[in-house]
Amino acid sequence: MTRFKPGDAIFASIFDLGTGALAEFSLVPENAAALKPANLDFVQAASIPMVGLTAWQALKERADLKTGQKVFIPAGSGGIGTFAIQLAKYLGAKVGTTTSTGNVDLVQSLGADEVIDYKKQEFEDVLRDYDAVLGTVRGDALEKSLRILKPKSTVVSLIGPPDAAFGRARGMNFFMVFVFGLLSRKIIRRARKRGVEYSFLFVHPDGSQLAEIGELLDARSIRPVIDKVFPFDQAKEALAYLSKGRAKGKVVVQMK
Repeated sequence: MTRFKPGDAIFASIFDLGTGALAEFSLVPENAAALKPANLDFVQAASIPMVGLTAWQALKERADLKTGQKVFIPAGSGGIGTFAIQLAKYLGAKVGTTTSTGNVDLVQSLGADEVIDYKKQEFEDVLRDYDAVLGTVRGDALEKSLRILKPKSTVVSLIGPPDAAFGRARGMNFFMVFVFGLLSRKIIRRARKRGVEYSFLFVHPDGSQLAEIGELLDARSIRPVIDKVFPFDQAKEALAYLSKGRAKGKVVVQMK
């Protein structure tokens, strides 16, 4: 029996389901969808599922963030950052982030407590005694973030390296699990030296989680942050703009 009826407005992430979402029509499994929050228009709703589920699965499920804990969410003005800061604050955590000078006011308005202007300071020289890190920035930022964590803390990486647990969860063969174990061996070893647990997160669609996120949006506990909206016939331009890595919040492609 379906949870939806003809004409219902829904939103969903179909990432990793074998089809893309840049299309006029898309087939969505029922268990990946949720009713669109009534107070959001379709552009706002479209900006939520991927970043919302990523932040939810990383901070609420994997890191099990608690009231009073401190979480470092780098690149706070980006698509994931703008949502994750708000979710972390809703969960009662204190948030540290990095951003450029022009975006300091934005991340503070979302709830960030400690804001590092990466053009002026190195975050690892300023931040201390954190309980969790959300790995979103490529390069050496992940290893540097180990320095700001206290023992028995957590690193959840969205950018890799993938670990053996990820390979097993995906049902991969022994060889691939072994390869992922090798890829993550260095960061896991360094994390363990500091009493820190490392894991790699590959977000998955989940309609029930999206429904809970929808309730937070309905209650205005979290708000969408959208940088730019492109018409459907400019999808290539939207992807090119996104690839520059300077968007404040999400970039949305809108159907006509």
